[in-house]
Amino acid sequence: MSKPKVFSTKALFSSACAVLDRHVDAEYWAEVERISRHDLLRHIAQKDGLICLPTEKVDDELLDAAPKLRMIATASVGYDHVDLAACTKRGVMVSNTPGVLTDTTADLAWGLLMAVARRIVEGDAWTRSGTWSGFTFDTFLGGDVWGKTLGIVGFGRIGREMARRSLGFKMRVLYFSQNRAPEAIERELHAEFVPLETLLHEADFVSLHVPLLPSTRHLISADSLAKMKPTAYLINTARGPVVDEAALVHALETARIAGAALDVYEQEPKVHPGLLSRRDVVLAPHIGSATIETRTRMAQTAVENIVAFFSGRKPPNALNAPAS
Repeated sequence: MSKPKVFSTKALFSSACAVLDRHVDAEYWAEVERISRHDLLRHIAQKDGLICLPTEKVDDELLDAAPKLRMIATASVGYDHVDLAACTKRGVMVSNTPGVLTDTTADLAWGLLMAVARRIVEGDAWTRSGTWSGFTFDTFLGGDVWGKTLGIVGFGRIGREMARRSLGFKMRVLYFSQNRAPEAIERELHAEFVPLETLLHEADFVSLHVPLLPSTRHLISADSLAKMKPTAYLINTARGPVVDEAALVHALETARIAGAALDVYEQEPKVHPGLLSRRDVVLAPHIGSATIETRTRMAQTAVENIVAFFSGRKPPNALNAPAS
């Protein structure tokens, strides 16, 4: 009996490949450049399974091009790039990789928070420029982090880890989420559930940790930004379209807020030109989960989902229940 044919849009780590190759007939996109839409549709035409990244859109066009496709494993927590309803309708199972990147992404969000508040990136550039003349008393004054108020929008795994990291900085934690956390979690993390408007009014740092849904697209709009303190900072490691970037640029240009730190972008990989030249903005290239350990675990988890499915079991991280 022939093995199921699976295509991966990225060459995986050797440990993940070793497992995948034992169970399926795997093909990998080995080029440095990201796979083009044309090449993706061509390579999956006769495949039973697909391992993809958030950069690959799974829609009706792709499903039409792959009539044999039965399983899609995205190596990500977010799955807004996958039309889950279309997959379910066509009997295609979909899985993701939750949990494995929680702490790593929270670390990156915390690093961005520290970097923008203390002007670390800007200071690094000045030090390297050769124009730094030495210590002065009133140069590169940023904002304190310790003792301030952290507003967390979205209180799932990553949002809660942000709250946990704030404990060492003696911060007040406000959070807004679709569902309120259990009282035990609130007590443990010293977190207070408040309406979004209250959070925006009172937080010194607003950190976003919501999935991209119709209800969260442009959640941070001109109106939202107008509610923030002029001394406050916005941090986004969630999904780019959660923030209206044009409104964010205007808020920065008019000193409506003090700064922003972003790892994701509304038209990724394009960045709003109004952000690129600003010294009060820290920009990272979507590296929230980018550590060797975490990306390896993500690849392994995606492979585990694929192997489980083609072994007749339910994938551990199944997102839907398509009819057989």
